[in-house]
Amino acid sequence: MQDKKASQITILDLRHVGNAVADYFVICSGNSDTQVDAITDSVQELVYKATKEQPWHVEGKTNREWILIDYADAVAHVFRKDKRQFYDLEHLWGDARVTHIETE
Repeated sequence: MQDKKASQITILDLRHVGNAVADYFVICSGNSDTQVDAITDSVQELVYKATKEQPWHVEGKTNREWILIDYADAVAHVFRKDKRQFYDLEHLWGDARVTHIETE
């Protein structure tokens, strides 16, 4: 995500949250549809290189406003900035432990 200049990279640790759908959410923002697409491609490429794992499910590639990349235990959410504010996942999963990653 950092390689493609994603902003507001946040990790939600959901392991202690009841009924959580994954152990981790990794959330970031892009400024445009093109950047959201590039971030998504980069995540998939780097995860595959490191683990030889393909995502279980990818959703939102057509609209490129909110792309979800589901690796079962970890789910990456790549948002266009305006959509991230609207859905506000950090607030929805308010019991999660939050880590903010420094970006340029």
